[in-house]
Amino acid sequence: MRWPAGPYLVESRADGVLLGSTVFGFETPYRAATGYVFAKDAWGKGYATEALRAVVDIARGVGLVRLYALCHVENPASWRVLEKCGFAREGVLQRHSEFPNLKADDPCDVLCYALVLK
Repeated sequence: MRWPAGPYLVESRADGVLLGSTVFGFETPYRAATGYVFAKDAWGKGYATEALRAVVDIARGVGLVRLYALCHVENPASWRVLEKCGFAREGVLQRHSEFPNLKADDPCDVLCYALVLK
């Protein structure tokens, strides 16, 4: 099976400026991870929500059962994006992920959100 997966760049429709990226990575035939990163000047403009909705549409189209995402515990804007797209918070993963732009070499707690599609 060939899966539609990988990082996807997000560009402005108006002028082609790179705004950020999203990812869609299969772990099994039924489960995949997603996420997004956007330039600070693109925050709060709906780009992350639009990109995540596109990934959810792809996930549904290929028959995925579970799509999940992780986000920093201190990023309520990201929580809202996930929740707007139908994801539910499942819990906290302690000392799970490193965020080099925040504090290198120090794993942080993250929230796990998931969307069950079937």
